[in-house]
Amino acid sequence: MFAQMTSDGSPHARFRRALLTKNLTLIDAAARELRHLALDDALRVLIVMADRGDARFDRAGARFAARAITETGLGLAEARYVLALVEALPHSPDTIGELLRRTLTLLDPRSTAR
Repeated sequence: MFAQMTSDGSPHARFRRALLTKNLTLIDAAARELRHLALDDALRVLIVMADRGDARFDRAGARFAARAITETGLGLAEARYVLALVEALPHSPDTIGELLRRTLTLLDPRSTAR
């Protein structure tokens, strides 16, 4: 089953606009419309959660780290680094979030951005 396209655009376009608002209620609703939330988009949601001090951050951070480690096939040292970055995310969401995004891009064997 595919999400219907409205005058507001595709579900992913609505999701990206919701991210810009940093309103977690809107982001959650828009994310539910997506068939799949890409790892980079999941990181964007996690950054907003960290920035807003959302109570769900701790569990969402653990799930994100597990997913990132699994999807990129990281070894123990790299996995520990990713987990440390996720744990530090609430202290400086934008800066650490960008570092985490770059780290995952560099460590992901599927990435072409090396």
